[in-house]
Amino acid sequence: MKEVLQALEIELKRLASEGVEAVVVDDESMAVLERLGRKAQSDKLVSRIGHFESSDSPEEILPEVEEIKFADSSDTKSNIASIKEKPITARIVKNYTDTDFKIAPIPEPSPFELPAGDKAAKWNFLRDKVLSDPVCNAHVKPQKKVVFGVGNLDAKIFFCGEAPGADEEIQGEPFVGRAGQLLTKIIAAMGLSRSDVYIGNIMNWRPELPTSKGNRPPTQEEMAYCLPYLKAQIEIVNPQIVVALGMTAVQGLLGFDPTRRMGKMRGNFLDIDGRALMVTYHPSYLLQYGNPKTKRLVWEDMMAVMEKAQIPISEKQRRYFL
Repeated sequence: MKEVLQALEIELKRLASEGVEAVVVDDESMAVLERLGRKAQSDKLVSRIGHFESSDSPEEILPEVEEIKFADSSDTKSNIASIKEKPITARIVKNYTDTDFKIAPIPEPSPFELPAGDKAAKWNFLRDKVLSDPVCNAHVKPQKKVVFGVGNLDAKIFFCGEAPGADEEIQGEPFVGRAGQLLTKIIAAMGLSRSDVYIGNIMNWRPELPTSKGNRPPTQEEMAYCLPYLKAQIEIVNPQIVVALGMTAVQGLLGFDPTRRMGKMRGNFLDIDGRALMVTYHPSYLLQYGNPKTKRLVWEDMMAVMEKAQIPISEKQRRYFL
C-alpha cells in the first residue's frame, strides 16, 4: 500500500512540475485514499491531500487536483499496474465557492473612489480603508492582522501574490515568511531591494481553515471582494509591469478561466488595464519543487521584466542557474 501512495505522490509532483497548482480530490478517490491510508498508516499524506495541510512552511501545500482516479482494488499490484498503465487524470478547477470551506458568506464589494491628492494621500486613505474594512476584519482570526501592500509608490515593478500565510497575518505585511524571504532574494538578484518595488496580494486576509496549520486557495468570492483594493493599489503605484506570482494571482487579476495552464502562460507578457503583466511561478512553488531548470525559468522571467523596465543586466546575471 505504501508503494501506491508513493506512486500517487510522484504523480502529484509531476503535475505540479507542469504548472498544476490547485487540487481538489473527489469523494470517490478520497474514499480510496482513506482506505489505503489506514492500511498503510499514512494518515499524514492523506490529511495533506484531503485537507490542504502543509508541513513546516505555511506557504507550502501539496498541489490540488479536481479529479484523481485509479483502480479501486484490494490487490496492491493491481493498483500499481493501473497507475502505470494509465496516468492519474487531473483537471484544474479553481472555481471554489465560500460554501466549499464552510466560511461566512462574502458580500459583493462596495464601490469606492480614491480621494484627490498625491500618491501618498491616496495610499494612506486606501490603507486605512482596507485595515478597517468590516468584512476583512470579520475573517481575520483573533490577534491576527489584515494584510495590506507595501513598497515604493513610484515602483516600476509591482509583485502580486496570492494570499497571506501564517507569518503574514501576524506581521500584517505580505511575503515575510519563507516564500517572502525567497522573493526578497530574487529581487536582490535583480539588483533591487524591497524598497524599490511594490508587493501586494490578491487577498487581504488569510483564508480560514479549521486549524491554524496550512493554507487553502481563496474562493472566487473572496478574491472578488478584495480585487478592487488590489486594483486601487496598482492604480496608485502605476507600475510599468505587474508580476503575477502563481496561478491564483493570475485568476484573481484576469478572472477565472479553467483552461489556463502555468506552463503555457509563464514567461509571456500579457495586458492588464494597459500595463504589462508577467506570469511566473510563486516562490513557494520554488521552495517545494525548485530544481535548477525551474529556477532558471523564473530567472528568465525576471530578466524579461528587467529588460522591459530598462534595468541593466550584467553578464553574470545572465548566467544565473545555467
